[in-house]
Amino acid sequence: MTQEPLRGVFAPVVSPFCADFSLNLPAFVAHCKQLVADGAGLAISGTNSEACSETFEERIALVDAVIGAGIPASRILVGTGCCAIDDAVALTRHAIDQGCAGVLVLPPFFFKNAHEDGVLAYYSQLIERVDDPALRIVLYHIPALSGVPITLSLIERLVAAYPEHIAGVKDSTGDWDNLVAMLERFPQLSIFPASEVLMLRSLALGAAGCISATNNINARDIALAYRSPAEAARLHDSITAARKTAEQFPMVAAVKHTLSLLTGDAGWRTVRPPLVQLGPDATGQLEARMRAALPALAEQAA
Repeated sequence: MTQEPLRGVFAPVVSPFCADFSLNLPAFVAHCKQLVADGAGLAISGTNSEACSETFEERIALVDAVIGAGIPASRILVGTGCCAIDDAVALTRHAIDQGCAGVLVLPPFFFKNAHEDGVLAYYSQLIERVDDPALRIVLYHIPALSGVPITLSLIERLVAAYPEHIAGVKDSTGDWDNLVAMLERFPQLSIFPASEVLMLRSLALGAAGCISATNNINARDIALAYRSPAEAARLHDSITAARKTAEQFPMVAAVKHTLSLLTGDAGWRTVRPPLVQLGPDATGQLEARMRAALPALAEQAA
């Protein structure tokens, strides 16, 4: 069975927490509905979702809540990477059972400097134990946090062994040369940069879209830019300004604080330890810069 390539703008959906750090599922579902209405797909349980600070049961609950709210599973990727293969297998099977478009899979990230053969064995066991023709994996390359790179040679070996299951790569390095190398060597895969700014540069080279934290706060314009070269040219400066502003601060805290401004809900600012909210000085700087950069906030002020 031939499946359509994974393409588009996806938001690694930030997770809202209550004051006691429990999940706020109604706020999560409302945010997901708004993202989809704005033209974005959802990447649930990504880095900016604070997935590694959430329990196995919470990660299941987030997917179930969104599917239960009627959001099409075809618009959803699910982060299922875990250090323990059994957990990754169970989360992946759940995503497939719910009909999700694919899974975004970190390498096992505790043991640093892992040999490529070991990382290959991890993905091989995941694929063979899930054993489902519907499985489509987006490999998640974020070595600055995982400490375990998804090398070009590893991608090549996995594609050769499991061409029907390796669907794409998310490249979160911000390294233009690495992104171009992936696009050139693997034209059959959906290659997603983790920044909309890099997406704008790489669409003509075959990029599949982006999976970007700042889609949480600017999905409408980023989706428009993805779909239309004319809109990309019109929106380039504002999209770039908003992204560059967020990058000047801890990303999760910056995105959540900006969401609190957009929604009027201060609860969005809560992050789970070990992350911390922005301090007073950073808050003032972020708000001033975002109000100048982000069209939706400028519209609020007007």
